[in-house]
Amino acid sequence: MAYTQPHPRLSVLSNTSQSSVDPFSPTTSSTRFSLPSVPSVVAAASNKPGAPRPNIYDRNLNKTRVSEVSASAFSFLFSEVVQYTQKRVSGINDLERRLNTLGYRIGTRVLELMVWRAESSSKTPKREIRFLPALMSIHSQVWKAVFGKPADAIEKSVENADEYMIIDNDPPIERYISVPRDMSQLSCSSFTAGIVEAVLDGLGFPARVTAHNTPTAQYPSRTTILIKLEQSVLDREELLK
Repeated sequence: MAYTQPHPRLSVLSNTSQSSVDPFSPTTSSTRFSLPSVPSVVAAASNKPGAPRPNIYDRNLNKTRVSEVSASAFSFLFSEVVQYTQKRVSGINDLERRLNTLGYRIGTRVLELMVWRAESSSKTPKREIRFLPALMSIHSQVWKAVFGKPADAIEKSVENADEYMIIDNDPPIERYISVPRDMSQLSCSSFTAGIVEAVLDGLGFPARVTAHNTPTAQYPSRTTILIKLEQSVLDREELLK
């Protein structure tokens, strides 16, 4: 009877059906001395009844809130995301739009995690219904949960009542990114803008969020996250005054 050969990248620990003779058995070895047979560590671990297997989904979300991710690993992953996306777009605006979409998906999960932690750690969880307290929580709590530090400043537009800005002098996602001269208008912080937009939408403050490079001599990577609220949010703020 013919047997299917194993894949060359897989190893077979034992296969008694293919060969009835063990070439490493003390009875068949021609050497004078032989080592005792020791069971494989992999086989022993797999055969052990009830052996726990590490699973990221089994972690306690409240106990891992201060865990850190390697900055080099995050930078490498994000650079690959940018390069992968850049090959599939037709211009800078399309690239920023796609980065914003990817950040939006992350933002929905960040908000879900933060709401779960707030409800599990407090007997009377509070939901913000005013825009400014919600914006302050994004500036401090969301930024710290995602980037490990709060944002640097919050500003309100003098000309337009529906525009607010979050300032980050040193965005972590742009520390190791070199933008070519012909793409100087590109802001990879559009990914961050997508996160902010998702959190605002989830909290009930729909807005259009974009990222803009605003470098200074002291902070060449300074970025402004521009939030443009919808009219419904402004009308509700007027009623709550």
